[in-house]
Formats: sequence, structure tokens, C-alpha cells
Amino acid sequence: MNDFDRVAAAIRFLDRHQAEQPPLGEIAAASGLSESHFHRLFQRWAGVTPKDFLQCLTASHARQRLQASASVLESALESGLSGPGRLHDLMVTLEAASPGEIRTGGRGIRIGWGRMETPFGNGSLGWTPRGICHLVFEEGEPWDSLPARLAREWPSAEFQRDDAEAACRAREIFHAPPPGDPPRGLRAYVRGTPFQVQVWRALLNIPEGRLASYRWVAAAVGNPGACRAVGAACGANPVSYLIPCHRVIRETGVVEGYRWGTDRKRAMLVREMPR
Repeated sequence: MNDFDRVAAAIRFLDRHQAEQPPLGEIAAASGLSESHFHRLFQRWAGVTPKDFLQCLTASHARQRLQASASVLESALESGLSGPGRLHDLMVTLEAASPGEIRTGGRGIRIGWGRMETPFGNGSLGWTPRGICHLVFEEGEPWDSLPARLAREWPSAEFQRDDAEAACRAREIFHAPPPGDPPRGLRAYVRGTPFQVQVWRALLNIPEGRLASYRWVAAAVGNPGACRAVGAACGANPVSYLIPCHRVIRETGVVEGYRWGTDRKRAMLVREMPR
């Protein structure tokens, strides 16, 4: 069991027993840890106490975060959603594959891929010279299924496995640079419909630590009635976490509907909370 597995086990236990308000020791035992080890785990993994972490999982807390994000998101709408996204000190830009590149199946494109460890469990990464094209977690699909997925989408591309490069890129994505280091840039290179790409660009404008509703994203892409289509585009996001579909929730504060598991989405949101 890695750290994330234990965190996810605690979330699932609390969901099943929330009405009973179990003591911390019982939640720790569900994760296979003593209470003291459980406390150290959350301080190390999330930077908060287990009590604070578990309080942040409630729908009422999520609604409060939605309301607190409103002015920031309004400013993003007014600016036209034209800038890159930010993930800690990482500047994230998105490039969409052209119709010609899609039509030729990626002929002439070399795609690297590899398995990686992340703070949210194991996953797989795919990249091209133009940017990261896939980031998937293993709960949604077996790690070795990525080559077949890439081959379906890019049948004429060349593929090469490189786990060491995947691990290096994962560190850039999931870990903030040392204090004083200049901001880094990272690109996502995606294949999608025009509407999907619009939605993914809008997601990049939801700052780390903030939440948006599906309705806000629909308004951001100029189609206020398209909440359901926005949800489908979030579900089709090929570069999870980097394109932050996990920051979109229902207006009720309910956190669900994440392709890579609701436990993972909730853990991501708490870990990204402003301290």
C-alpha cells in the first residue's frame, strides 16, 4: 500500500461511516495504520492534519470553496481565457493537433511513453516533441494499455517506451520547484473536437486551489446550456491533472464523476487547497 492507497482507503471508510462520525483511530485502522502513523502520513502527503483533511471532504466545504472562487473565475472570464494555466510555478499551455495531423494518424510524430509514480497513485504518461499527449492513472485502465490507446489515436506514429523520462516529467508535473527557481513551462498536445479543446482551454484558467462549476465552464466557452456536454468533455480529457478537470464540481458541492475515481479527485482537491 502506498501513501495514496492509504489516503483513498480513509476517504472510502469515512464515506461509508460518516453518519456515525467514527473516531480518528478507526479511520486510521481502515488505512492499516496506527493513529500516530496516520497523522504523520497526512502531514507528509497533504500538509494538513487528518482532522482538517477529512473536514475538507464535505459538500458544504466544497460549496464554500466554489463561492470563494467566484471572483477569481469572473476575472478569468473577463480576460477572455487567453492565458496559460498555472500549476504551482508551472506555466501550462495547450496546443491542439491540426485536422491534417489527425487525418494522417500522426505520421512522422515520435511518441514516448512510460510508467510513473505520482502522489495520486501509479499512472502512465505519453509525450511528443510538441507536448504531453496523455496522462492516465491506473485505476481507470491498466498501465500497459496506454500503447494500444496511443496506437488507436495515432496509428502512423512511432512509439518508444522510456520509464526514466516518464519519471522525470512526472516530477515536473506533480512537484513544485525549489524556492527561488524561475517558473517552468510545460505544454500539452491534444487531439480533440473543437468543442473539447475549447473546454480544455477553459479548464487551464481555473487556478490551483480554486473550484468551478460545470455551468461556469459552459459559460466560459460561450454555451451556457451545455453543462452536460462540458461534463463529457471533462471525461474525455486525455491529459488528466495537467488539464485540471478535477477542479470542476457540481454546484451542490458534490464531488463525483471523475474518470480516474472519485477518491482520487477528492484527494487532489484537498491537496491543492491554499494553506
